[in-house]
Amino acid sequence: MRDRLSSVTEDTSNLCQDLQGCVLVVDDNPTNLSVLVNLLRDVGLRVLVATDGESAIDQTQYVKPDLILLDVMMPGIDGFETCQRLKANAETSKIPIIFMTALSETVDKVRGLSLGAVDYVTKPFEHEEVLVRIRTHLTIAKQRQTIELQNFDLQTEISDRKRAEEALTIFLHAVSHDLRNPVTGLLMVLDNLSQTATSLDANIVLPRSTLERMRQSGDRQLALINSLLESHVNDVHGLIIHPQPAMITDIIQAAIADLQPLSEKEETEINLQISPNLPLVLTDATHICRVFQNLISNAIKHNPPNLKLIISAELNSENMMLCEVADNGVGMTSEQSEHLFELYVQGKTQNQLNRRSLSLGLGLYICRQIVQAHGGVIGVTGEVNVGSRFWFTLPIS
Repeated sequence: MRDRLSSVTEDTSNLCQDLQGCVLVVDDNPTNLSVLVNLLRDVGLRVLVATDGESAIDQTQYVKPDLILLDVMMPGIDGFETCQRLKANAETSKIPIIFMTALSETVDKVRGLSLGAVDYVTKPFEHEEVLVRIRTHLTIAKQRQTIELQNFDLQTEISDRKRAEEALTIFLHAVSHDLRNPVTGLLMVLDNLSQTATSLDANIVLPRSTLERMRQSGDRQLALINSLLESHVNDVHGLIIHPQPAMITDIIQAAIADLQPLSEKEETEINLQISPNLPLVLTDATHICRVFQNLISNAIKHNPPNLKLIISAELNSENMMLCEVADNGVGMTSEQSEHLFELYVQGKTQNQLNRRSLSLGLGLYICRQIVQAHGGVIGVTGEVNVGSRFWFTLPIS
C-alpha cells in the first residue's frame, strides 16, 4: 500500500512539477490550511492564506492571486458571498475560484458555479484531484490572458491601419483635386491647338497626330483623376469602375503610345500577339489602360535596356480574356512573386539593378484592385535570368 501511495504521489508531482503562479487558500480550519499550503508549495506554487472571507477580500487589494481555493462554510461571510463580492469587483472578477466544500447537495454546487466559480472539490479531498484541477484552471487562465493580450494587440493594429488608411485616402483626394485643374487647363490648350492647326500654320510645329495623341493621353489622365475623386473618403480600397464594351487592342495601343518616350529611351522592343477576331471586353478602358501601363513601365524600369516585351491577348478556357505582358529580363524567384501584389511590397530587382525609379510599391497593388473590381484575377510567374510573365483576365462583353 505504501509503495502504491508513493507511486501516486510521484506521478502527481511529475504531472504538476511545472506549475507556476500564486494561489490564495481561504479556510477557517488550521489543519486544512496546513495540508493545502504544504501540498501546493511542494509543486512550486506561491501560497497566500486567509481564514475568513473578509480577510481574503482585503488581501486581493494588495496582491492579485492567479487562483483562489475558497471554503464554503466559514465564520462571518460564507464562501458564496465572498465569491459574489470578488466577482463584482472589476479588479478581481477574472480570478478563477475553486470551491472547497463538504456539501454534497447538487443545488449547492450549482449555486457556486452560478456565482462565477470555475470548479469545486469536496472534502475530504484527494490531493491528486486538487492539484490536477488547479493545474487545469491555471492553464486556462494563462491562455485567456494570452488571448486577451493578442486581441488587444490586434485591435491596436487595426486602429492604426484604419488611421493610416484614412490619412492615405485624404492624401489621394487632395492630390487628385490639385491635379485636376492643371490637366483640365492642358486639355483646353490642346483642344485649341488641334482646332487651329493647319498645314499652312507656321506657328504650329507639332503635327496634328501628335496633338491628338497628347489630347487622348490628357483625357485618360483626367478620367483617372476623376476616378480618385469618386472613391469613398472612408474606404481606401474603394474603386468605382464604369464598364463599357471595348476592344482590347485599342486599350493596349493607348498604353503603348503613352509610354513611347520611355520605351524609345530604353530601346525596348515591343511585340504584339493579339488573337484575331477577339470579342469586345466589358471593361473600364481607363483603368485597364492603367494596368497595362503599370505592367509595361515596371518591366522597362526594373530591367536593363534593350528589353524584349511580348504583349498578348486571347480567350482562355473559361471564356475570359487572358492578357499577358511577358519580358526576357532578370526575372524573379517564386518567393519574390508570392507577395508582389500586396500593398507596399516591392521586388528586389529594382535595388539590384540600381535603376532610377521612384516606387512606393503601389503599382501592382493597384493593378490587382482594378482587375478584381472587373471580376478578373491577376498573377505572375518568373524565372531568374529568364524573364517574367504577368497575366490577368477580364470578362468579355
